Amino acid sequence: MKTTVMKDIQHIEPFQAAEGIVYHADTCLPLTDAYQRKKVKLKSLARHSYPGERLDENTIGLNSIGYWDANTPQDWGLDWHRNEGIEFHFLESGSMPYAQENKEVILEPNHLTITRPWEAHKVGNPNIGIGKFYWIIIDLGVRRPHQPWIWPDWINITPQDLEKLTTMLRHNEKSIIKTNHHYKDCFQQIGKAIHEDVHNNNASKIRVLINQLLLLLLDSLREEKIVLNEALTDSSRSVKFFLKELDNNISENWTIQSMADSAGVGLTRFTHHCKQITNLTPMQYLAYKRIEKSKELLLQNMNLSVSEIAYMCGFTTSQYFATVFKKHENCTPNEYRLNSEA
Repeated sequence: MKTTVMKDIQHIEPFQAAEGIVYHADTCLPLTDAYQRKKVKLKSLARHSYPGERLDENTIGLNSIGYWDANTPQDWGLDWHRNEGIEFHFLESGSMPYAQENKEVILEPNHLTITRPWEAHKVGNPNIGIGKFYWIIIDLGVRRPHQPWIWPDWINITPQDLEKLTTMLRHNEKSIIKTNHHYKDCFQQIGKAIHEDVHNNNASKIRVLINQLLLLLLDSLREEKIVLNEALTDSSRSVKFFLKELDNNISENWTIQSMADSAGVGLTRFTHHCKQITNLTPMQYLAYKRIEKSKELLLQNMNLSVSEIAYMCGFTTSQYFATVFKKHENCTPNEYRLNSEA
C-alpha cells in the first residue's frame, strides 16, 4: 500500500476525475444563502469553489475548513454531492439529518463522520437541524477507491502511523464514529483558530490542530479494531462506481478510453472489469444504458421528439438512434411509444 506525502498538489485538477465525469465540489450555495439571510452563523476558510476567506499556500491540500452555528429552525439543506477530498464532519451540539451512500441517520452531539471522495452524502432531510457543525476537507489527490492517497506535506504524523491511518480509512466503510471530549476540545480549538484568523495568520495553528485530529482518529480506529477489507481498494470497485454514475452522464461522447480514464484505470483493466461486472463490453453496456434511458424518456416525456431524445441519450443522429433501438427492442422508437399508449 502506497502512502505519499505531497509537496504541492496545485497541479492536480481538483474537479476532474479524468476525461469524462467531472466531480464538482459542493459550492454550498444553500449555506451561503442562509448566511446572507442571517439564518445561520458561518465562518470558513477555503479555496476553489468553496465559500469562505481564501486559504494561502501554507495549507496546500486543505480545501475547506469551517463551521456553521444554527440556533433556530432552518429552511435549507445540502443535497447529494461529493467532495474532491476526504471530509470530516463533527457535530458539537444539536442534531443533524445526515445521509451517506443512501444510509440516513440523525447525527447526535460528538458524532464524527468520515466521507471519502467517491462517497455521495447530504446534510438535511431536506433541512438541516439546529446545531453547531464543523467540517474539514483535505484533498488527497484521489477520486477513485483504488488510487493511492497523497497527503499534504504538513501532515507530520510518522510515516508508519500515517500508513496505518490511511490503510484503516481506505479498507473499511465506517462512516460515523461516536467520539469523546478530546475531539470536542480539538474542534473547538479549530473553530477558535478559524474565527480569529486574519489573512491566514493562524495557518500554523490550523495545521497543528488537523494533525491532532488525525492522531485522535488513528487512536479511535485502533481501539474499535476496525475490520479491514482490501477488496474496497480494488480497481474493480472504481469501475463499479463509474458504471453507477454513467446514468447521469449518458449524453457524453464516450469512447472506451475516456470511460477508462474517468474510472481511473487502464484500458485493458477497465474492459476486463466491465465484462466481469455487466457481462457486456464497455460499448455494449453504454448502448444498453442509452436505450434504457431513451425508453424512459419516450414514455414519460411525450412532448419530446425522437430526435431530442436521441441527442439527450448521446446518439449523434436520430437515424442511428432508431437503428440501435430497433436492434435492442425489435421496434422503432415511435412504435415503442405508440405501443405503450395502446
